[in-house]
Amino acid sequence: MVTGASGFVGRQAVASLRASGHSVVAVGRRHHSDVSSFIEADLLVPKAAEAIAAGVYVDALLHLAWTTHHGSYWNDLANLEWLSSTVELVIALAKQGTSRICVAGTCFEYDWPECGDCDEARTRTASHTLYDAAKTSCHRVLIQVAKQMGLSLSWGRLFYLYGPGEHPDRLVASVCRSMVAGDRARCSSGNSIRDFMDVRDAGAALANLVVSSLEGPINVASGEAVPIRDIALTIGQLAERPDLVALGEIPDRAGEPKRITASIERLRSELGFVPARSLQFGLNDALIYWSTRQEYQ
Repeated sequence: MVTGASGFVGRQAVASLRASGHSVVAVGRRHHSDVSSFIEADLLVPKAAEAIAAGVYVDALLHLAWTTHHGSYWNDLANLEWLSSTVELVIALAKQGTSRICVAGTCFEYDWPECGDCDEARTRTASHTLYDAAKTSCHRVLIQVAKQMGLSLSWGRLFYLYGPGEHPDRLVASVCRSMVAGDRARCSSGNSIRDFMDVRDAGAALANLVVSSLEGPINVASGEAVPIRDIALTIGQLAERPDLVALGEIPDRAGEPKRITASIERLRSELGFVPARSLQFGLNDALIYWSTRQEYQ
């Protein structure tokens, strides 16, 4: 079962699971046209989790559904509802025989180090927003649920994603749209360093993770530390319009962390997953994707 199957990450995870020969029961608010076994449901409706679990048996759950409204999800009170509904769904499925649980976490759970990468075993967690506080709390609760109910639990911490289906106002999509339209891409200084990963690789990584026996937190990221300015400049170069990339035209966000990057040792050595797409390849695909989206030009 994949929840959030119609979403940015969910579509890619479903595609990867199906390509590997797995049967998928997709759950979402909007129908996913690529799967025949689809449950259209809102997990925040009371008793929805029990109703979903009662109608189907699944070996494993990949839970991606959560509040994701761009610009507002950080402090959306719905984060608390998602914490509760996630636990309810896991318990309901476990009672039906599901034994493997994989849930999407976030890099915002970490207390980001000034230097170096976030490491699952060594980097502390910290609360920055309601979003990551709810994710961290959910993880801690599910650890106890897994112990009590004999479940195998993994927690995939997603870093910065881009690619097909991205919200048009996010960094990569926004710069690509400006290039396609011939407009100036007004950016901050872009000096902060981040780890960007193509969403197709992230979906594939999560698909591999849910069918594995790997437990605990695992970073889902590229392992590349890249200044944000380089992302914008690379898109400008690929579009052959570097003159349109306007760095420093909007102020940096107050309190913006200098570095949010990932150690991917567990991803590579334990899960055996290596991202298939280089940053330049993925950004070029993103530029092509947005060039075909007439409604945003």
